[in-house]
Amino acid sequence: MAVPARSAAQPIHVMVVDDSAVVRGLISREIDADPDLRVVASASNGEMAVMEAGRRALDVIVLDIEMPIMDGMTALPLLLAAQPGVKVLIASTLTRRNGEISLKALQLGAADYLSKPDAGTTLVTAEDFKRDLVAKVRALGAVRGARALGPAMSAPPVALARPAAVAIRPEVIIIGGSTGAPPVLVRLFEELRGAVRQPILLTQHMPATFTALLAEQLERSGGRPCSEGRDGEPIVPGRAYVAPGGWHMTVGTQNGLRVIRLDQEPPENFCRPAVDPLFRSVAQAYGPKVLAVVLTGMGSDGAKGCEAVSQAGGRFVVQDEASSAVWGMPGAAARTGLADRIVPLAQLAGFIAQAAETGI
Repeated sequence: MAVPARSAAQPIHVMVVDDSAVVRGLISREIDADPDLRVVASASNGEMAVMEAGRRALDVIVLDIEMPIMDGMTALPLLLAAQPGVKVLIASTLTRRNGEISLKALQLGAADYLSKPDAGTTLVTAEDFKRDLVAKVRALGAVRGARALGPAMSAPPVALARPAAVAIRPEVIIIGGSTGAPPVLVRLFEELRGAVRQPILLTQHMPATFTALLAEQLERSGGRPCSEGRDGEPIVPGRAYVAPGGWHMTVGTQNGLRVIRLDQEPPENFCRPAVDPLFRSVAQAYGPKVLAVVLTGMGSDGAKGCEAVSQAGGRFVVQDEASSAVWGMPGAAARTGLADRIVPLAQLAGFIAQAAETGI
């Protein structure tokens, strides 16, 4: 039976799936407190969730991993089949095992993830969880509603803001991403295998544990050494460095060498790690010899950093809207009017490889 369609003017419809009645209640209360969101179904296991998804229109599903009868990973492909285009937000406690499963879920079609507070959580952490929950459901639901009205269009390439007489070959490549970016990063590293000798520094909005797992996954996918950045570590060609969860990663100098710097300054754009501090510091350290890339993600983190890159003479490109899970971060960077290109995902690795070789 076909799932009934709904008007884009209606609130974002959400289903909460968790085996804990307490957690379901907490999540549902926070979502229902937002006038633009509405919990229309809940389920205590994956089997019940699949049944619910088959008979009502949904925009976002908040999905637990560990549940009896049918767990979240088993339910995920069935939910995506029952509601093509629905956005699934994985919610799990922050353990290495759940981190590995969550990253796999992103590869299989989940849109984003959220770390659930555990029993020892502080009030601040719990408030962060509530804020992130509502923000992510709103962002994902808005994308789902907009695309229900028609497919996103690929934006045309943006003209060079500062045409250069001579192409500048970058000495470093920096990448920022958030919602939907982990599978994009895996694809980029796979397609860049054997290419790009410049060091790659990246900030992905992720908590601790997840960033270490992401680095391991990128090393396997790309065949290049990749790890979380360590304070004072020299930046060398051929390596990739991931900002560790809970820390801003920047670039400094030590004994005449460019090195990784980590700090726990206040979050920027509600994030730590944030993209802006990395981009600003790289612009200062490398001047015009920078290629920055902004991938899919909610919010506007990275836009101010891209302005700093541009002002220093460097270049930046953004992922296009059609291939982005959420065109928040790349859209904000594009709206600065300084982007050198808006690039579809299918062309992004090739573009980076060519720019790394011949300049942009």
